[in-house]
Amino acid sequence: MRILQLCNRVPYPPRDGGAIAMLNMVKGFQDLGHELYLLCLNTKKHHVISSDLPQLFSKLASFKAIDIDTHVKPLPAFLNLLFSRKSYHVSRFYSKEFENELIKTLKSHDFDIVHIEGLHICIYLDIIRKNTKAKICLRAHNLEYLIWERLAEKERNPIKKFYLNTLVGRLLNFEIQTIGEIDALLPITEADAKVFREINGQVIIFVSPTGLDFNEYKIIKGKQEWPGLFHLGALDWMPNVQGVQWFLSDVWPMVHKEFPKLKFYIAGRNTPEWLFQLKAVGVEVLGEIDNAIDFMNSKSIMVVPLLSGSGMRIKIIEGMALAKTIVSTTIGAEGIHYTNQENIIIADEAEALFFALKKCINGREFSNRIGKNARQLAEKEYNNMSLVEKLVGFYEGLNDEQLSTNN
Repeated sequence: MRILQLCNRVPYPPRDGGAIAMLNMVKGFQDLGHELYLLCLNTKKHHVISSDLPQLFSKLASFKAIDIDTHVKPLPAFLNLLFSRKSYHVSRFYSKEFENELIKTLKSHDFDIVHIEGLHICIYLDIIRKNTKAKICLRAHNLEYLIWERLAEKERNPIKKFYLNTLVGRLLNFEIQTIGEIDALLPITEADAKVFREINGQVIIFVSPTGLDFNEYKIIKGKQEWPGLFHLGALDWMPNVQGVQWFLSDVWPMVHKEFPKLKFYIAGRNTPEWLFQLKAVGVEVLGEIDNAIDFMNSKSIMVVPLLSGSGMRIKIIEGMALAKTIVSTTIGAEGIHYTNQENIIIADEAEALFFALKKCINGREFSNRIGKNARQLAEKEYNNMSLVEKLVGFYEGLNDEQLSTNN
């Protein structure tokens, strides 16, 4: 098939869930021998230089990245709030240069599938529809409105709460409109698929989880710190920041009192300055690390204390691939086919999370069993090649249906 994959950022380096999800899809399409054209926004937040990209990108049928600044600007955001009903969260991703390149690409090739990664690129949906007969499919990494709805529920500042609720309403309206205009929707989790079906019972849905290449996830036990706790995730993503704040204020004091020599490591890109200034005993803030796999291999127990968010936490799948003992909230592990107390440990309240960690720390054999089962689950459910093959089979069915309709 000839596929055009559109991304709201260049999917490299693979240091966070979004980049991993998009890059592994690129690898899957390419490894299966499909003719892949990749067109990306190159945001200032995740800006890359083409010469720094691996050979994978040069082997594509086409790869282009268009520079754009998507940072939130206070004045435009305020004016949007007062005078527009459109989502500023989405409109930040509009670029005339990207639109022109998109039109040029669509007119130059007869695509079978336009594969859109994430809601933000759907701001170009009308342009895509006008310039191609290809099936248009949206891979929804999250329910965008739900992320902000959950953040709004936890917000105590009334002004911020009002703004977040306004954002929720506009995002929901945009998602509803978008779902009605695409040919197929590809949520990453069944949990998100259920909500999408409630929003629009007519849309064709195929659940497309993110997979991993397990050859890249070698388990190294020799240098593992026991019992070292860690959290790894993008620290410019509000749900991660909110979860870390909650863990440090409500859970860590209990953990530290019980295990005064225990260390808790926090790592992730764009770490806020307040975390670096933190004076909590036993907490080490590392910022962005060079190699996530090496870092995870060096620690024992992964903490995912999310109180909001949507989609799938790819870092949990990576932790499972490396046989980590993972302690998470229900929201943190949402969308993963886990069994509590068998391949992951789920705890939603501060005291429950403390006792879960205590059980792991005091029971190394129990922790090792959880990690071993986690690796087995990840290999069974989240093999990238297998998942992309299933998606391609779905795409071929969509095109077969279109051919039979035309005939």
